Amino acid sequence: MEDYKFLFKVVLVGNAGVGKTCLVRRFTQGLFPPGQGATIGVDFMIKTVEIEGEKIKLQIWDTAGQERFRSITQSYYRSAHALILAYDITSQPTFDCLPDWLREIEEYASSKVLRVLVGNKTDREDREIPTAVGEDFAARHNMYFIETSAKEADNVERLFMEIAAELMEQARSKELPRYDGNSPSLNGRTTVIGEGGCCSKFS
Repeated sequence: MEDYKFLFKVVLVGNAGVGKTCLVRRFTQGLFPPGQGATIGVDFMIKTVEIEGEKIKLQIWDTAGQERFRSITQSYYRSAHALILAYDITSQPTFDCLPDWLREIEEYASSKVLRVLVGNKTDREDREIPTAVGEDFAARHNMYFIETSAKEADNVERLFMEIAAELMEQARSKELPRYDGNSPSLNGRTTVIGEGGCCSKFS
């Protein structure tokens, strides 16, 4: 039996084609799969990481973005410790659908779930969604925010490692975040992942 201190379930949601599978593959396997086909239903991968001397197993669930799989993927929200909501920074429609995904999260996920907004494909030149727009959306909906490139491996490891670090801190303190509308955001403010440069976790 593998030795680990914590087990956390991380679920990725968002429109088809935003790069959810590529983010998971890049983090767990160090690969960028060219010509990746659409996920059918739900797929998952596992990676064990070490933070502050503690082994943490991340069970990362990659859900299909297509409408016809929505009833399947909704059942995976309930036990998630963290939800990554991804969009494609080169595709306005994927950003416009974020409120619909948030409604599903609020309906099916725990109110204590850690929520992270990810703008993917920063390697592309044809950006349609400015960084500030993503930051503003995250701030209004009590989410962390980061932009990534699965292709270039930019911020991908940071995304998952900082989620793991934040979940470990919550598990140790038992002070899980509450998104009840009474506080502006986690820790009283919206945090951009990696803001501050040297920080190893959300802070």
